[in-house]
Amino acid sequence: MNFFEATHRYCLEHTSPVNEVLKALERETHLKTLKPQMLSGALQGQMLQFISKMIQPKHILEIGTFTGYSAICLAQGLQQGGTLQAIEANEELEHIIRKYIRLSDLEELIELHIGDARHIIPTLEGKFDLVFIDAGKKDNAFYYDLVFDRVELGGFLLIDNVLWHGKVLNTNKDKDTKIIDDFNKKVQADERVANVMLPLRDGLLVVQKVKLV
Repeated sequence: MNFFEATHRYCLEHTSPVNEVLKALERETHLKTLKPQMLSGALQGQMLQFISKMIQPKHILEIGTFTGYSAICLAQGLQQGGTLQAIEANEELEHIIRKYIRLSDLEELIELHIGDARHIIPTLEGKFDLVFIDAGKKDNAFYYDLVFDRVELGGFLLIDNVLWHGKVLNTNKDKDTKIIDDFNKKVQADERVANVMLPLRDGLLVVQKVKLV
């Protein structure tokens, strides 16, 4: 076991355990999907839940929900009467997502959209207090720009996988890594936001909208 794996295990051992529904969802994701590593997992899931509970958002947008794990975690912090709009491109995952949303008793809070987020987002009404971007990593900048004006002043954006397995540290970056690194630099230079990058799992960028222009 390397240092990262040992540290991750230690952190898990000192983090409140997830509920049985999320445990079952993680098991089913590993059994029935080709890339189960895309699931947020217990440590990041608890962090997403904590962030949502601290912000207490009225409206959440999730771009890329995979099997629904992160949506279930984020929905825990919604205000009464709040909603989470979850978008997933892979229609083959719909039955798993809906199954665990139902088992979590969150059907009234989470609205699932299956399809291309580029086309779905413009059809959604209103603004968002919290946006989680966890779709195609090469599209981070596109989605950031697409939703930024839809984020309330003081609202938050969370972007996953910004460390790209540590490849962003390489001197000679491949094409995909350079796209992610360029996005990270874009956010760092954005004077409209305050941001912190956390070395959690594969990197979680937390961004707060602090200026309109």
